[in-house]
Amino acid sequence: MATLGTLLHTRLHGRFVGKDNDGRAYYESRRPTRKTGGGERYERWVIYKKGEDASAVPPEWWGWLHYMEDQPIPMEARKPWQLPYQPNRTGTAEAYRPPGSAYKGGHRPPATGDYDAWTPES
Repeated sequence: MATLGTLLHTRLHGRFVGKDNDGRAYYESRRPTRKTGGGERYERWVIYKKGEDASAVPPEWWGWLHYMEDQPIPMEARKPWQLPYQPNRTGTAEAYRPPGSAYKGGHRPPATGDYDAWTPES
């Protein structure tokens, strides 16, 4: 969710580019505002929904936001192996817990016998 300052800046200096399937709005400045080694470029930004983090930007728009694409990739151009967005679950109860993790009881499966631990005496 945008602050009052971001909304005002967007209204005065932004040009609406599009929305993704989840309702995030993407904007670009009306004039070039950033000077780079290769010339000038337009500033780009996204207005998130309330409580979202930056990892929620889908790949179609991520490339455009980071100046890798001149236009966002259309949904029809997505590849079959591109999965839908899943939020970052680190630090939550749904986070991945590998076998032997303290969060899963801390018990590792027994060794299979193909590994000998190093000891200083050997």
